[in-house]
Amino acid sequence: MSVVDHSTKLASDKTILSKQGLPKTPLPKNSVVCLMAPTASGKTSLAYELYDTGRFEIISVDSALIYKDMNIGTAKPTSEELSQYPHYLVDIIDPTDTYSVASFVNDVERLIEEIHGRNKIPLLVGGTMMYYMALFDGLSAVPDTDTQVREEVDQWRKQQGIEALHQYLQQVDPIIAERLPLGDTQRITRAVEVYKQTGKPLSEWQKLPKQALSNNPEQYWLGLAVMPDRAWLHERIELRLQLMWQQGFFEEVINLLQQYQLSADMPSMRCVGYRQVIDYLLLADHPAAKLLVNNGEAVENKGLTVDSLDDATACQDMKNKALYATRQLAKRQYTWLRNLVASFDPSNVELANADQQDSNITDQRQLPQTDTLNTSAQLDCGNKVVHAFATITEAKDYLSSRL
Repeated sequence: MSVVDHSTKLASDKTILSKQGLPKTPLPKNSVVCLMAPTASGKTSLAYELYDTGRFEIISVDSALIYKDMNIGTAKPTSEELSQYPHYLVDIIDPTDTYSVASFVNDVERLIEEIHGRNKIPLLVGGTMMYYMALFDGLSAVPDTDTQVREEVDQWRKQQGIEALHQYLQQVDPIIAERLPLGDTQRITRAVEVYKQTGKPLSEWQKLPKQALSNNPEQYWLGLAVMPDRAWLHERIELRLQLMWQQGFFEEVINLLQQYQLSADMPSMRCVGYRQVIDYLLLADHPAAKLLVNNGEAVENKGLTVDSLDDATACQDMKNKALYATRQLAKRQYTWLRNLVASFDPSNVELANADQQDSNITDQRQLPQTDTLNTSAQLDCGNKVVHAFATITEAKDYLSSRL
């Protein structure tokens, strides 16, 4: 659809919505709009429509899209799409690098100021709820890990195993140690790094007041939380994964291993889908597994013995695990969105998450008539507003009514 087509469609929708009595208050110039929804729910298409109005610039909120050359498995927009619809925070680091949540918040703060300076509205689009949590709830005061400390702890883990780090954590930070199972390598390592660097347990750092970017009194934050029918979403996820395999996702991982010095425990290789391919390569003793740095890392087997299976069966098992992991990701995204919506309006949670049995459900859902969903939310949240929707279309209709 062309730029004119998109703009015209949104304008016509606005006329219809006005007749329905939805909010007509235009978005203020200091707005920051967050389009939050589970994976494969259609966020990107709406972002393109909104960009075509000339009012928005897009900031990606996706911890997988930050990596260069990880295109198929992340469902990254094509180079042509990125040229037509520029995204900030896409392709910003190599898969061997790390990017902290604090770095994300700092980058978003800078980008919001720059976009507002161009009289545009920042449109934050993505499904990495950890990033949204930092924006809405704030970050703890814990400092980023020093490179030298990270390398020391990493070497310790490689030599003595994650069990040794967990035992150490039980001594210096028993509260965090009790929360983290042995399998949570990343968080155990991070907790040890914090104590080694600061001498203060991570649990103590977490008690300090948080500072949220969305608390800026000079900005108006509007969150659109979309929670579609789960059966519909699961089908979309399965179709998307099928397309990824057809497009060469497996080969993409092989190419990454050939191009970069990657290990199985790097954040990039722990992304959903990539992790399942890496696990398969290690379990199957695939030649590409020899390209992995520290390829002796533990792999979650779950009963699979590749030697006893033909390659086709083992490959299908990999695909099944990737599908399961993606659906689990969507489940976690639903949970966070429900909690966020509940923090603004507890009465809206059930309707926002009800599976649509028939068209009558849609009629029963009433979009909010004011900028806040209840008096207490207005008093508590001030410049922050979150509305829940059952479909991307509902979110689009509401937002277009305010353009």
